[in-house]
Amino acid sequence: MPHLMNTYGRLPVAFTHGQGCRLFDEQGKSYLDALAGIAVNTLGHNHPRLVKALSEQVGRLMHASNLYRISEGETLSDRLAALSRMDEVFFCNSGCEANEAAIKLARLYGHQQGIEQPAIIVMEQAFHGRTLATLSATGNRKVQAGFEPLVSGFVRVPFDDIAAIEQLAARNPNVVAVLFEPIQGEGGINLAHNDFMRSLRQICDRKNWLFMVDEVQCGIGRTGVWFAHQHAGILPDVMTLAKGLGSGMPIGACLAAGRAAGVFKPGNHGSTFGGNPLACVAALTTLDVIEGDGLMAHADKLGAAIRDGLKSGLSGVSGLVEVRGDGLMIGVELDRPCADLVTRGLDAGLLINVTADKVVRLLPALVMSDAEGAELVAALVPLIKKFLGA
Repeated sequence: MPHLMNTYGRLPVAFTHGQGCRLFDEQGKSYLDALAGIAVNTLGHNHPRLVKALSEQVGRLMHASNLYRISEGETLSDRLAALSRMDEVFFCNSGCEANEAAIKLARLYGHQQGIEQPAIIVMEQAFHGRTLATLSATGNRKVQAGFEPLVSGFVRVPFDDIAAIEQLAARNPNVVAVLFEPIQGEGGINLAHNDFMRSLRQICDRKNWLFMVDEVQCGIGRTGVWFAHQHAGILPDVMTLAKGLGSGMPIGACLAAGRAAGVFKPGNHGSTFGGNPLACVAALTTLDVIEGDGLMAHADKLGAAIRDGLKSGLSGVSGLVEVRGDGLMIGVELDRPCADLVTRGLDAGLLINVTADKVVRLLPALVMSDAEGAELVAALVPLIKKFLGA
C-alpha cells in the first residue's frame, strides 16, 4: 500500500494521460471528463498552447521568489485588473489561501477603522476552504467537526437572504465585511440572485463594509462572463480566484479595489510560491485562450444546451428536484443521497461528482465540444433514471 495519508476516499482508478475532455486510465479505458479536476482544467487536458507555453517557461525560469520583481506576475496582475476593474492583486497557490488573504485583509481593514473585534458575515452552505480560518468561514458542519475550537469572528446568515443581512447590520457594530460565493459550488450549485448581490453592494456601501466575493469555483469564464458577480453589474471590494485560473497549475489570487486597496503593506502578508513565473504563464495562457477562442460565449451556450437536455431527458421522473446552474456550472438535485452515481458514472466512462449529498455536480472544461455536451447528457440521463428506478 502507498504511504499516503488517508485523507481522501479515492475512486479505484488512476489516469495516465488526457486529451481535451477525455482521460485515459492504466488499462487504456477512455472517460468523458465532466468535472475538469473540480473546475480546474479550464482548457481541458494537453491543450497545445498551454503545453507549449509551460514547456518554454520551464526552460527559462520556474521560481525566483518574491524577494525580487516577477515580470510575469506583473503582467498577469495588469491583465486581471483590466478584466475585473480592480486595483491590486496578491498571488498565492490555492483558493483557501486566497480566501485567507481576504479574511486577513478584512480584519486589518476593521482594525484600521477602530474596530477591535472585527466580524465577517458569511453564508450558510458556503465553502471557502479547509485551513482553520476558511474552515471556520465555511457553512458545513461535516468539514468543521473535530477541528474545534474554530476561529472566531464570523457571523452566519442564510444564503441569498438580504433581510437577514439587514437585521444583522442593525444590531452588530463589529461587522466589517461580507464574504460569499455568487454561486455556491460545494454547497450544491446554489445561485445568488442578481438583485441580492446589488442590494448587498448597497448595504456594504452604506455601512462601510467590504464586499468580498469568492469566485474560486465560479470565476474565469465558467458562467459566460469572466466573473460570476458581473452578471449583477457590480464591482466588489475584494475578489478571490484560483481553480480554473491556471488550467491545472496551482495559482490563487486575491484582488482588491476601492476601500480595500492599499490595506496590505509590505510585511502584512506573503507566499513563498505565490505568483511564480510558471504559474503566472499558465494563467496568462489560460486567459488568452479563453478570450481568443470565444470560450465564455461557448460556455454560456453549451451550458444552456446541457441543462435543457437534462431537463428534457429527466422530465416527469420522480425523484428529480431541479436542474440548475449557469454556464458550465451545473447541478442536478435529487430527492435522496446519490453519491453512488459517481461510481456508476465511472463504470460507464463518465466522470461526475456529487456534492451536498444530493446534487450531481457538472463542471466540464470550457473547451468541451457541442458533441461532447450531447454525449454527456446521453450518458447521464439513463444513469440518473436507473438510480431513481424510473
